[in-house]
Amino acid sequence: MKLYLPLFCIAFLLFSCAGSDSNFEPQTEEDILEYIETNNLDAQRSSTGLYYVINEPGTGVRPTSNSNVTVAYRGTLLDGTVFDQSTNGISFGLNQVILGWREGITYFKEGGEGILLIPSDLGYGDSGSGSIPGGAVLVFDINLIRVN
Repeated sequence: MKLYLPLFCIAFLLFSCAGSDSNFEPQTEEDILEYIETNNLDAQRSSTGLYYVINEPGTGVRPTSNSNVTVAYRGTLLDGTVFDQSTNGISFGLNQVILGWREGITYFKEGGEGILLIPSDLGYGDSGSGSIPGGAVLVFDINLIRVN
């Protein structure tokens, strides 16, 4: 019995720390504003706290939050670390993605390009996902290729 207690404690510590980055501080709106200033962006803030930059509004159809779309994108953290990208485009339903995309993609028309700055509560929250730490602000360069 005495042997199982230390093994249980070690297993508990390993599982409770798995996937966490103890050096990562959750990011705030101030971090987003600093990023916007540093990169000289002309960003708009929505009522949910999503910031977006429309570099090219597009001329086609504007999607709704339930539309199926094809999007080329590059996702980074505020420090520039790339965590995902699709240069040729990927199709998906906006009702199947994070809230920041569900809202943000609707600001563009087909052919539109810009940037979404997504606070963690509209992204992956405090738990993160894969290489994205909990509390991270997500930066997406977006090209809305098509509303399917």
